[in-house]
Amino acid sequence: MSSTEILNPATGETITQVEQTPLEDVDAAIARAKRAFESWRAVDPADRARLLRRFADAVEADIPHLADLEVRSAGHTIGNATWEAGNVRDVLTYYAGGIERQSGRQIPVPGGVNITFHEPLGVVGVIVPWNFPMPIAGWGFAPALAAGNTVVLKPAEVTPLTALRLGELALEAGLPEGVFTVLPGKGSVVGDRFVTHPDVRKVVFTGSTEVGKRIMAGCSEQVKRLTLELGGKNSNIVFGDADLEAAAAAAPGGAFDNAGQDCCSRARLLVESSAMDRFLELLEPAVKAFACKDPSSADAEMGPLITAAHRDKVAGYVDGASVLFQGAAPSGSGFWFPPTVLDSREGTADFDEEIFGPVISVVPFEDEADAIRIANSTEYGLSGSLWTRDVGRALRVSRAVEAGNLSVNSHASVRYWTPFGGFKQSGYGRELGPDAPDAFTETKNVFISSE
Repeated sequence: MSSTEILNPATGETITQVEQTPLEDVDAAIARAKRAFESWRAVDPADRARLLRRFADAVEADIPHLADLEVRSAGHTIGNATWEAGNVRDVLTYYAGGIERQSGRQIPVPGGVNITFHEPLGVVGVIVPWNFPMPIAGWGFAPALAAGNTVVLKPAEVTPLTALRLGELALEAGLPEGVFTVLPGKGSVVGDRFVTHPDVRKVVFTGSTEVGKRIMAGCSEQVKRLTLELGGKNSNIVFGDADLEAAAAAAPGGAFDNAGQDCCSRARLLVESSAMDRFLELLEPAVKAFACKDPSSADAEMGPLITAAHRDKVAGYVDGASVLFQGAAPSGSGFWFPPTVLDSREGTADFDEEIFGPVISVVPFEDEADAIRIANSTEYGLSGSLWTRDVGRALRVSRAVEAGNLSVNSHASVRYWTPFGGFKQSGYGRELGPDAPDAFTETKNVFISSE
């Protein structure tokens, strides 16, 4: 059995090795999940809710350990990693609270009674990326389990440690064997088998649009249910009437959080021409003060990139570009890259392509219509922000920008109690929010004749 070397991105040193799951073990795990489904779906709603709350409590007790794993294996800052572990706890608690409220409807019909049921699908395959290994896993498995499905989860090859720990915590909390299984391994083995195996009834994938298209095509062979959360190239639109000081202070966090390795990163910075000079004066000190350092430090705001290869890819977008200014990053070992702001223009690779690193591309716009046009000039449509004091403009632009998650005078993209997902090639379906469990069910209609 082959194994994957897990590295610390801050130092380049090996942490451990994780065995990859071979194909025959993937099939065996899916078979166990299918058997477990028959009993899990029949668990009384109150008891299923109680088990998920116990799972949430187990995560709560393990937050320091989970956060430490994420700092060492994914390079997340300790502040972010602690929040991410807490998000898993919160998402489990939230969906546990909805299990006893998941009800169908009685629809008036002549000659009898018509009722609907939400029936769980069966085995759900969840494929998790390396950029947010903990929360994105929870967004998939928590509502799926709450709806009565069983879950097989494949973490990213380079960041499996927190997912494996969550699998252990689920068992410790009392979830039956086979209800939630973590299968580390290659996407070409584990992930592809989720797509092709007939007993996996739904696939949840977060990752690149390129891979998402292949998964979508594969799932079509069995008309398999699917949720996709894919790439993004998101705009941060700053109008001249905005609070420029607040917008400039927030811009680095909106783009550089998790070293820019975030599909919601506001990497396109659109600034009204009349405000450009003043805004850049305010932005430069904010970027240079953004703390890129040892992610275990309490005051770290940004850590390293995930791998050396990814660092080189990000650097390729900056080489030869017009750099307005940069922050600082550690030198030496580790996969570091400094926060960077580019003087860009429409049509360039840095402005059009998802860099997935700490790089902001600045472009001016002339008026509201021009800002909307530029923001929509992308195949993606995941998130974005706009800054203005004009409420009417905030509403008009929010409705006009083609993105699934927008913030006004803020960069908040994700709350577990509100829906999350993208327009265009940023995804298919929605995660989180009150309706997420329904996405893991089929609606069954039953008519009972009174004749």
